[in-house]
Amino acid sequence: MAKILVVDDEKLIVKGIRFSLEQDGYEVDCAYDGEEAVSLAKEKAYDIILLDVMLPKADGYEVCQSIREFSDVPIIMLTAKGGDMDKILGLEYGADDYVTKPFNILEVKARIKAILRRNARKSKQSREAERRVIVIGSLSLDRDSRRVFVGEKEINLTAKEFDLLELLVCNPGKVYSRESLLGYVWGNKALDSGDVRTVDVHVRRLREKIEPSPSAPQFVHTKWGVGYYFRVQEK
Repeated sequence: MAKILVVDDEKLIVKGIRFSLEQDGYEVDCAYDGEEAVSLAKEKAYDIILLDVMLPKADGYEVCQSIREFSDVPIIMLTAKGGDMDKILGLEYGADDYVTKPFNILEVKARIKAILRRNARKSKQSREAERRVIVIGSLSLDRDSRRVFVGEKEINLTAKEFDLLELLVCNPGKVYSRESLLGYVWGNKALDSGDVRTVDVHVRRLREKIEPSPSAPQFVHTKWGVGYYFRVQEK
């Protein structure tokens, strides 16, 4: 449920907007002057703020500027003025959109939905980007650039060493047999050969590169009689 703050000193307008938005399932708070608007924006995390320009105590431009000091919440300015300069000022002070009074509530809701959709896409893209860079303890693995760091130091891995580490890091705690690692990383042909010593050799080389002490690993561990798994065990 999206949270919306409606800021306007005309209580009938606020009442109408609130009723219409709540009918669509939004959670709505209201403020009737600039100071109250800034205070609420600091207290709660809103998805959108509808902000009137003409307000007591602090006008909409001042409120918008104040909110931008601590939040990037989308702001739609509501103004009774239709001049281009008023629209430009609103955008320069940090507003994302504007609607000129008198407005059709359907237009306001359409703009709200457009901004929410846009932000949802950005949020999804951001989450996907974060998943492409995996940080566990002092080890970080960038799946796109295929770079690995331990602390501030970049570790140069071969293609197969990276593939092996990536598989283990993406499934922490899961124990893989040598046969399954051979199949996942080297493919079915290697699996048909049954030479699991290839896995042991690559694990040893990988440990020599990423482990502070390869004989007492912090990252790639052995499950005796089974295989290997990844877990951060800081010393």
